[in-house]
Amino acid sequence: MDKKSKLQRIIKQIGFMIILSVGIVSTVHMHAQEASISMDTSNKTIAEVLENIENQTDFQFFYNSKLIDMKRRVAVKIDARDIFTALNQLFAGTDIQYKIAGKDVILTSFSAPLNAISTTQGNRKITGTVVDENGVPIIGANVLLKGMSGVGTITDSEGKFNLQVSEQSILKISYIGYLPKEIAVEDQLVLHIILTEDTKLLDEVVVVGYGVQKKKDLTGAVTALQGETIASRRTPQLSSALQGAIAGLLVTRDNNAPGTTSETIRIRGVTTIGDNSPLVIIDGVPGDLNQVNPTDVESISVLKDAASASIYGSRAAAGVILINTLRAKEHDLNCEYHVEYGWEIPTKQPEYVGIQRFLEMTNELRYNDNQAGGWFQTYSEDQVNNWLKYHVNDPNNYPNTNWTNLILHKSAPRRTHRISMTGGSKSIRTKASFTYDKMEGLYADRYYERFMMRVNNDFKINRYLEATLDFNFTRSKTHQPTFDPFDRMRIAPPVYAAVWDDGRIAEGKSGANAYGRMVAGGNRDEWYNQIGGKVSIDLMPIDGLKISGIIAPVYHFDKVKNFNKAVPYTLANDPNTIGGYLEGQATTKLTEERNDDYNVTIQGIANYRKIFGRHSLNIMAGYETFYSFNERLMASRDQYELSNFPYLDLGPLSMRDNSGNASEIAYRSWFGRTIYNYENRYLFQINIRYDGSSRFHKAYRWGAFPSLSAGWVITEEPLAKKMNIPWLSFLKLRASWGTLGNERIGNYPYQASIAFSNVLFYQNGEPISQLSAAQHTYAIQNISWEKTESFDFGMDASFFNNRLRLTADYYKKTTKDMLLALEIPDFVGFDNPQKNTGKMYTNGYEIEIGWNNQIRDWNYGLSLNFADFVSRMGSLGGTEFLGSQVKKEGSQFNEWYGYVNDGLYLTQQDVDNSAKIHQNVKVGDVKYKDISGPDGIPDGKISSEYDRKLLGGSLPRYMFGGNIYARYKDVDLSLTFQGIGSQLVRMHTTMVQPLRENYGNIPAFLDENYWSSRQDNPTNAAARYPRLTYTNASSNYTMSDFWLFNGRYIRLKNITLGYSLPKLLLKKISAHKIRIYLSANDLFCISQFPQGWDPEMGMSSYPITTSFLLGTSIYF
Repeated sequence: MDKKSKLQRIIKQIGFMIILSVGIVSTVHMHAQEASISMDTSNKTIAEVLENIENQTDFQFFYNSKLIDMKRRVAVKIDARDIFTALNQLFAGTDIQYKIAGKDVILTSFSAPLNAISTTQGNRKITGTVVDENGVPIIGANVLLKGMSGVGTITDSEGKFNLQVSEQSILKISYIGYLPKEIAVEDQLVLHIILTEDTKLLDEVVVVGYGVQKKKDLTGAVTALQGETIASRRTPQLSSALQGAIAGLLVTRDNNAPGTTSETIRIRGVTTIGDNSPLVIIDGVPGDLNQVNPTDVESISVLKDAASASIYGSRAAAGVILINTLRAKEHDLNCEYHVEYGWEIPTKQPEYVGIQRFLEMTNELRYNDNQAGGWFQTYSEDQVNNWLKYHVNDPNNYPNTNWTNLILHKSAPRRTHRISMTGGSKSIRTKASFTYDKMEGLYADRYYERFMMRVNNDFKINRYLEATLDFNFTRSKTHQPTFDPFDRMRIAPPVYAAVWDDGRIAEGKSGANAYGRMVAGGNRDEWYNQIGGKVSIDLMPIDGLKISGIIAPVYHFDKVKNFNKAVPYTLANDPNTIGGYLEGQATTKLTEERNDDYNVTIQGIANYRKIFGRHSLNIMAGYETFYSFNERLMASRDQYELSNFPYLDLGPLSMRDNSGNASEIAYRSWFGRTIYNYENRYLFQINIRYDGSSRFHKAYRWGAFPSLSAGWVITEEPLAKKMNIPWLSFLKLRASWGTLGNERIGNYPYQASIAFSNVLFYQNGEPISQLSAAQHTYAIQNISWEKTESFDFGMDASFFNNRLRLTADYYKKTTKDMLLALEIPDFVGFDNPQKNTGKMYTNGYEIEIGWNNQIRDWNYGLSLNFADFVSRMGSLGGTEFLGSQVKKEGSQFNEWYGYVNDGLYLTQQDVDNSAKIHQNVKVGDVKYKDISGPDGIPDGKISSEYDRKLLGGSLPRYMFGGNIYARYKDVDLSLTFQGIGSQLVRMHTTMVQPLRENYGNIPAFLDENYWSSRQDNPTNAAARYPRLTYTNASSNYTMSDFWLFNGRYIRLKNITLGYSLPKLLLKKISAHKIRIYLSANDLFCISQFPQGWDPEMGMSSYPITTSFLLGTSIYF
C-alpha cells in the first residue's frame, strides 16, 4: 500500500471514530443526570417545589434559610428529563445558584460563595463523642459538614470532637472500616454517635472456579485483584500488569518488543519439568491472558492451592488465573473516552570501549594468544595513530561506528484510544468497549498496532430466566525487519563501517552488518485475528437453584509473511562491483504461514444454595467438554528476481516448497463442589473433578482430582466476641489438601506415530521428490497424568477496624508420575520414549499485608507482598539432565552445575603446581579446584566427570512487590514496585567475553578490571576478570561459580500522578468526570548486573524501555 492510500485509510478511520464518538457523546449527554421531573404550579413556595422534586427523584437539597427565602412563592411549569434543566427553569431570574455532588444539591445565593453556608454555620458550638458498637472510642474519625468541602474536624484520642454549626447543619461522620452516618444537628448541643462496622471488605465477592464466594468464607488460597488496580499500571499487556501485584505470582519478561507476549508466568514455583504455565479462564472459559485489554477487567482471581484449583482438575497443576471482564449494572448509562500518548525510551544500553582502547586491547589479546611468544599486532602503532587522527575525515578507511546510536531511536511513540459505553435497565444491560493501540519500535520499520472490541450483554427475561450474549474481537499486526539487530549491534566493534561515506551499504565485518540487514533486508509481517463469544442461559425454577447452560466458541486465524531479501554490498573504493551479501543471504526468499485454530467449550452447571437456621449449604455440579482443532500451512519460494513484490506466484516454480500439519485434542469432565458454613464460624469445602483427555490411551485417560479444605473464623467465636479485643477485626485459620493433574505433555504420546517427509534425490540426472515415512517414537501406552498433591496452611486477619490486613500461607507440593524421557539403546532406532516416573517437591510461603486510611480529605494506602519457594528434584528413574543447569535427584530445579573457581592463576609457579583443565592454561586464566577423581579423592587434574558440582539454584528467591497510593481532594498519586531478593545469575559470555566470534566488541566494564601482563602483581591480584584471550575462552568462560553473582533487583514499575477537574467546571460541559494524568513505567531498576544489562531480559533481546505517558479520561 502506498503512502497516499495509507493516509486516506487512516483519515477514514479517524473520521469514523469521530462520528462514532459524537454520536455516543450526544446520546449520553441526553441522559446525563437523568431524572424525569414534571410539575405545573402557580402558587407554591420554593420549599414545596424542592420537596416535590425530591419526591420525584433521588436528589436531596441542602441550603441555609438565612441566605435563601424558601417561603417565596413561585409559579413554574417544569417538564424536564434532567436535574440541570429543572433547576435552571426554577431559578431563572433569581440570585440562587446550585452545586451538584452526586445526588446532593447545595443551594446558595450569588451574593455569597458556595462555601458561604459553612462560614455562617458558626453561631453555636456542639460537642460529641464517636464510638463503635461496643462503646469503644474511635480515634481520628472524620466529622464534616455535609456539602461543605473541607469544613469539619476529627475526633481526639477519646473519640471526642467539637464544632461550630447552625441548626440547619448536617454532620457526615466517617471512618475507615465503618459505615458512614449522617446526623441533622437541629437543636442538639451534645451528640453521642455510634458507627457500625463496615463488613464490605470481608463481604467482598471473589471469583472462584465456576462461581463466586465471599472473601471471608474462603477456605483456599485465593488472591483477588480489582480492575482499577490493573488498569492503573498503564500497560497494553495484561500479563505485565500482574508483575509484582500478587504474592506467589512470578511474571518475568524476556523480550519487550512491541506486541510480544513472551512473559514467563508461574504460580507458586515449578511443579514439572514440562509446561509450568497456569490455566487462564476468561469469563468462565479457557482463553489467552493477553487477549484481554487491561482496562476491560473487572477483577482477577489467582487460585493457588489445590482446594481452589482442583475444580479444574487436570489442567490446574500450575495454578489458575480467573479473569472477569466488566459488565453493565442496572441503571448504568454512561460513556467514557480515554486517550493516551507516550514515548518509549531505551534504558541504558551495554557500553563498550572506545576506538582507541578497542585497538589496544585487541592487540593485547592477540599477544596473549600467540603461542610462539612475542608481540603480535592486529593493528600497528601507525594504524592506531591514523585511526585516531583520520576517522572523522576518512571514515571509509578508518571507521568509528557507534552501532547503538546508529540503529536505535532516541524514543518511540505509542498511543491508545478507547471508547466504552454502558447501558442498563432491569431487563437488558450492555457493556461495550473499543480500543486501538499503536506502538512504534526502537529501530526503523518496526511497529505494532491492535484493535480490540468486547461487548457483554445480560438479559433478564423473567424472574425464572436470564441469559448472556458476549462477543469479543481482536486484530493485531506486527511489522518488523526480518533481521533483529540487537545481538549483532552489540557484537559489532567500531572499526567496521555500516555505510560508506556516500551512503552505500558497507561490508561491515565480512558481511556482518546489522544496520544494513535491518534497513534493506526485507520485512516480516504477522497478523493475529481472534473472534470469540459466549452464550449462556440461566434457569432458576425454585428459590436457591440455578441451572446454567453455556457454549463458548473461539476462532483464531493468523498469517505470517516473511520476505527475506538478499542485500548486496560494495567495497568502499568500487561502487560498481558487488563484494558479497550481508550475513551470507545471497537470495531473496518469501515464506508464508497460515494458522487456523478453532476451539469450543460447552458447560452445564447446576448450583443450589440454601440457608437453614445457622447452617449454610452450597452444592454445585457440572459437566464440561472442550474440543480444539488446529491446522498449519506453510509455503515458500526462493531466488526472487523482483524484490519489491512479496507474492508467492512471482517466485520461480523450481524453488517452491510447502508443508502443513494438523492436530486436534478434546477432553470431557464431570465436577462438583460442596460448601458448608456453620454460623460463619466453621467453614468446609469439598471439590472433585473427573477428567478424561484424548491425549492418553482409552484405558488411562480418566482421572479423579479431589480436594478438601476447612476454615475456622476465630473472631466469630462467642468467647472472642465477649473478649471484645478492640484492635482485632477478623481472624481466620484455614487448611487444605488436594490433588491436581497435568495433561499438557504433548499430543498422543501413547501412539507410535509415523513422520512423513519429502525426500529429494536425483534419477537420471533429474531431481525427484518422493514421499517417505518412518516411525520415530516408541510408544508406551500406559502414559497418563502427572499428579501434584498439595497441602496449604493459611491465615487471614485484619486489625484496627480493617485498616490493616494480613494474609499468610505455607504450602508443600509433591509432583508424582512426572513424564521423563527414558534412555534406550541407539540401535533401536527410535527417539527416547516417555514414561511416568519422576518426582518433584516444592515448598514455599507467601505474605500479603495492606494498610489503608482516611483523614479528612486525605486517603492513602500501602500494600506489600512477599513470597519464596524452592523446587527440588526427587527420584527421576535413573535419568539425569546435565549441562550448565541440571535436573538430578536431590538438586534444585535447573540448579547451576559446574566447576568451583579458586581465583586466577597469578604466577607461572601457580600454573605449574596446580591441577589444570587443559595444558594450554596460562597465567591470568581462571583457576579451578580439584575436587575429586576416579577414586573419590583429588587426582591432580580438572575433569568434567569428577570436578563439577551443584552450585546453587537458578530460580528467583524472595520475590516482592507493592503499591503506595495517596489522594488529596482531586489529586492522586500512586507508585508500584517489584523485585527479587536473591537469585544466582550467570554472567553470560554475551555480556562479558571480549572479541566474540574472534572480532567482536569489548565490554567497557572489563577495562582496567582484568589480568594484564602490563600491570604489576598487586593490581593483577585484585583483578576481577581473567586475561584477554580467544583461544582459551572455552575454559575461562565455561560454567563455573566464577561467573555467578546475585541478580537481585528492585524496579519502580509505575508512578502515576493524576488530577480530576472540579465538578463545577464539569457541569458546564455536561461531563461526569475528567481526569488528566502523567505516568511513567519502568522508570529505574537497581541491581548488581553489569552496566546496561537488565536482570529480566535475555542476552540478545529487545530491551525493557521506560515509558512516559500523558493521558486523559473523560466520563459522561
